[in-house]
Amino acid sequence: MVDDEEHIAEMVSMGLGFNGYEVGRAASGRGALDEIRRRRPDLVVLDVMLPDLDGFEVARRLRQTEGAGPRLPIIFLTARDTTADKVEGLRIGSDDYVTKPFSIEELVERVKAVLRRSGGVGGGSRRLVFADLELDGDTREVWRDGKLIELTPTEYKLLHLLLSNARRVLTRDQILEHVWDYSFAGNASVLETYISYLRHKVDVFDPPLIHTVRGVGYSLRLKDS
Repeated sequence: MVDDEEHIAEMVSMGLGFNGYEVGRAASGRGALDEIRRRRPDLVVLDVMLPDLDGFEVARRLRQTEGAGPRLPIIFLTARDTTADKVEGLRIGSDDYVTKPFSIEELVERVKAVLRRSGGVGGGSRRLVFADLELDGDTREVWRDGKLIELTPTEYKLLHLLLSNARRVLTRDQILEHVWDYSFAGNASVLETYISYLRHKVDVFDPPLIHTVRGVGYSLRLKDS
């Protein structure tokens, strides 16, 4: 995910992470080229307007270095929505062109479609693992210490979000928006209630994984990580 706007990069990373993708981030064109060489990703979501090299130049350099080898899928994500910009993006060899503002749900579906067409993984990894906690996205089963844990649909959705963003601190607002959607108008106490439910099921095993970050939100991590 390449974008110099922190809130957009954060939103896209969370949305893709929630759908099982591992997301690396860069905030500049040169940073993107370095990260792509280091991580060898399956796909790049690339902003056009970057502080050094613009997205079109990043894509040109990537295409020049690929030669006859496999082509890295690129989705441009940008506020530049003129026909000329879209034609330029396609001419360089992008696989899709998404204009801002956009919905994260649409972007996720476009990522899946591009990966399917390119022979990539498509739906993202369906199995999430952290320490001895495992979640299978196909069967919706959860294990801790090798023991099956029964969760309600809301508990599962909450744990999936935390596990998709392991080690990261999620704010209360971020969790409410992703688990109960943007229209949720309830009191934030419902989140504390469901965190308590999860702890009674997941953290009956040692070490505890669900931690409160005072004044901010919650994080799924080992205590010292």
